[in-house]
Amino acid sequence: MSDIEAKREHCVILGAGPMGLMVAMELLKQGKSVDIYERDDRIGGMSASFDFDGLEIERYYHFVCKTDFALFQLLEELGLSDKLHWTDTKMGFYYNGRLYKWGTPFALLAFDGLGLVGKIRYGVHAMYAKSIKDWRPFDGITAVAWIKKWVGARTYQVLWKSLFELKLFEHADTISAAWIGTRIKRVALSRRNLMQESMGYLEGGSATLLEKMRQFIESRGGRIHLNSGIEEVVVSGQRVVAVKIGDQEVPCDTVISTAPIQYVPRLVPALPPAFVERINAIKNIPVACVILKLRQPLSENFWMNINDARIDIPGLIEYSNLTGQDTSIVYAPFYMPKTHPKWSSANAELIEEVLTYLPRINPQFKREWVMATHCHRYEFAQTICPTGFFDMLPPMQTPVSGLFMADTGYYYPEDRSINESVAVAKTLAEAVLA
Repeated sequence: MSDIEAKREHCVILGAGPMGLMVAMELLKQGKSVDIYERDDRIGGMSASFDFDGLEIERYYHFVCKTDFALFQLLEELGLSDKLHWTDTKMGFYYNGRLYKWGTPFALLAFDGLGLVGKIRYGVHAMYAKSIKDWRPFDGITAVAWIKKWVGARTYQVLWKSLFELKLFEHADTISAAWIGTRIKRVALSRRNLMQESMGYLEGGSATLLEKMRQFIESRGGRIHLNSGIEEVVVSGQRVVAVKIGDQEVPCDTVISTAPIQYVPRLVPALPPAFVERINAIKNIPVACVILKLRQPLSENFWMNINDARIDIPGLIEYSNLTGQDTSIVYAPFYMPKTHPKWSSANAELIEEVLTYLPRINPQFKREWVMATHCHRYEFAQTICPTGFFDMLPPMQTPVSGLFMADTGYYYPEDRSINESVAVAKTLAEAVLA
């Protein structure tokens, strides 16, 4: 570090996912000295790509909605707006052994799993959710009670119950209405018209954006250290003074953690016990995400929800129906607590389980279609957001001076997306600069 840089405020960022990269960009614009430390061998976090049988593809699926304004602004800033493409997508619903079309008024009317009154109530609820601007009043209501009030117990049983239970397990009945409502709204607003859903993707995947962010950071003098985890944040007099990396101490003025906040207490032993308790109260559901490369499409759908007693995943995402790839790419997520027996299963067992589901969804499916398989796991995939979650979240600015933190839980009540990574990163950077 040069003498000039030594005089600038030195900020250390933990994590090189989109949030960490965006915080770095914002701080560099304000003249700060920035180092990013990442335990992984690549940038991107959950949006990072890997070589899947010769195809560069993201570890976990990402898509863009019409309301992702923070992302649009970043793409424009980096000269990437022309890399964003929109596709008219289709949705399916696999219910009790049959695959139905979904996502349009006509599809809803043709669905024989509900009566006419239930269908009308479901449609009215979706329209109502789309109109809500302030979700804070819904933070104190459970999603189950809110949905049942609008659509009725029968419709909840058919359309929602299995999705909640296969993603949230024992937490299904405690999740806030604000959490599910924003997801309904985000997808509902990503339409060209009443009959047609439209989703976006980046040409070249998230790697296109991540690479441009990396170039921006390095061109401004920022440094990204891969395979470099922080062992401890050194605190003196309740103020950050350095970070420990191996047997080396690197002096710094500010530390911003964008890793899962559950890591923060072990990195910062000086945190007050009451603050640590608030962090430990935030829970997560892990995911084991099976990825398949098929010779031909499994269906016409980008997104397929599933409610079938014989299938233990909440849905399938046929990503190639969004991006137009020649081969079919299917994501099959198993959300489950680490205490679930399947979490200890080998990846090959989870892959095999998914392959046994596919002939039910498409009777034409044959094992010869399978070109490659993979399974990624992530412990902090979905933050559990019960009622009152707005007040549960610890503040970004911790009691230790110079220490800030945020992770995907701070997107609440919004859905996990790169757009929210960008939006929350800007809020986090503002807190640091303040």
